[in-house]
Amino acid sequence: MVHRIAVLALDGVTPLDLAIPTQIFTARPETPYEMTLCALDSQVATTAGFALVAAGGLEQVRAADTVIVPGYEPLLRPPEAALGVLAEARDQGRRVVSICTGTFALAAAGVLDGLHATTHWKHIDALEQDFPAVKVDRDVLYVDEGDVLTSAGVCCGIDLCLHLVRRDLGAVVANQIARGLVAAPHRDGGQAQYVPAPVAAAGEASLSDTRGWALRRLDEPLTLRVLARHAGVSQRTFMRRFTEETGTTPLQWLLNARLGKARELLETTDHSVDRVARDCGLGTPANLRLHFRRALGTTPTAYRRTFTR
Repeated sequence: MVHRIAVLALDGVTPLDLAIPTQIFTARPETPYEMTLCALDSQVATTAGFALVAAGGLEQVRAADTVIVPGYEPLLRPPEAALGVLAEARDQGRRVVSICTGTFALAAAGVLDGLHATTHWKHIDALEQDFPAVKVDRDVLYVDEGDVLTSAGVCCGIDLCLHLVRRDLGAVVANQIARGLVAAPHRDGGQAQYVPAPVAAAGEASLSDTRGWALRRLDEPLTLRVLARHAGVSQRTFMRRFTEETGTTPLQWLLNARLGKARELLETTDHSVDRVARDCGLGTPANLRLHFRRALGTTPTAYRRTFTR
């Protein structure tokens, strides 16, 4: 079945925010998406000084299964026609999504009332002040509230859109698209890691090599001591620098990586749940089930049944 996606570009749209969903949801043989760039008028001004020509209007937005609003500036209240069509989409149970400052349009339309949401860290105080009915999450890459999803700043739109593909079609298809974009299929941590911070001490190098080393050994015991030894630093230094670089702790990062591997093994192999648990490093089926239930709200067996095609 075709899944119709309308990307609603408002005046002052940010070109990169707009490019993310139009690239990820472009038609591919392995996906059911039919994407249309929509606007209130035939041309849309961008923050980069050029205009875009939109193929669709509000009729296509009303007919869409998913409506995505990319970021825009300045953060003025969008026209009532745009707010009305967003509120209508929400009322009719269709999926409504924002990237970066597109969150302000969803908030102005009342779509986010009572829900958790996020936006670019530069504008998060304004979101909290202007829309007190919205529960603002400051340190996340995106927020998934079911049929309403919001992303943090700019490139977090990639994380959110890949998450949508993963939800719709499974990890294998999402990973294929991520490889084509030369992007990480899943990033851990929140946007706090991108907020300006004091310059790192002289001589400090990235821990990316250690993270890559760990990803190739997820089925092995990987303690903080083992990781710090590989990086050639003390455990205390490793913990501090790892958290600064990723926005999460080493153990949480490992858990997310192991769950990601488990999801792909469940989709692409017929290995038993026991073997999947061992191969992804979670040890036992009971442990795998526990973390699947906590993170995904389902069981490994049910997940395999849903995403095996």
